[in-house]
Amino acid sequence: MKDNNAKSFKQKVHEIIFEADTVTGKLFDVILLAAILLSIIGVMLESVNEIDKKYHELIMAFEWGFTILFTIEYLFRIYAVNRSFKYIFSFMGIVDLLAIIPTYLIFIFPAAHYLSVIRSIRLIRVFRIFKLSRYLRGAHTMQIALRSSRPKIVVFLFSIFLIVVILGSIMYIIEGENSKQISDQNFQNIPSSMYWAIITLTTVGYGTVVPVTIAGKIIASFIMILGYGIIAVPTGIVTAEFSRKKGEEISTQSCPDCSLEGHDINAKFCNQCSAELNPKLS
Repeated sequence: MKDNNAKSFKQKVHEIIFEADTVTGKLFDVILLAAILLSIIGVMLESVNEIDKKYHELIMAFEWGFTILFTIEYLFRIYAVNRSFKYIFSFMGIVDLLAIIPTYLIFIFPAAHYLSVIRSIRLIRVFRIFKLSRYLRGAHTMQIALRSSRPKIVVFLFSIFLIVVILGSIMYIIEGENSKQISDQNFQNIPSSMYWAIITLTTVGYGTVVPVTIAGKIIASFIMILGYGIIAVPTGIVTAEFSRKKGEEISTQSCPDCSLEGHDINAKFCNQCSAELNPKLS
């Protein structure tokens, strides 16, 4: 009997914290989002010297209050799922943890608590709370497309790394001695040449390192033109995956085992681990 009561309480906590299909679940998420917004505003106000000097103690009291609140919520999230490590190492699990760590680090790094603005990422739950199905469906489709594109993106980034190494080395050989006559910062070594290749390839062009030889300028022109083509590659990869995925109506149900969200509206089992969604007690 005690085991059933414990399971019933755990399921109730999971339903309130992880789902927004019930009145209590939606109310919890609305209060949580309001607390997140207030805490972010507090961090922003603290960065304003005039306000911080006048209300520093009050702002810090609110910050600690919100941090303790989020810590309790985080512990309840761990308790409510059957596989705690799945949640802890999931994307939102890491975000939830990073939302509370900065304040505790204030004793070691005083400025660390400004990183509490990471909490703003948690605001994406607003789409789930108000059942904005179009946005939920879009986010779900994007998530699938990005996951499917991952191998291609990794290969693309590795190829870019090789290009940067090769071009940086070539520019160091060509520009090294000639550029040093103008500035000690110009192509002084291969890493600095690679840095130049990156900012040129991405069309950022800070202008801190510039080629002075004719051969160097020719290669730089080639890299600039190549940069425009490279920028379009990851966009094309993700867009291609997007076109293959059709958005489906999804619910706010969260798997009690692996914490995966975004299941089909009538799903009975988790898409990832096959666990039963909203299991009934016998």
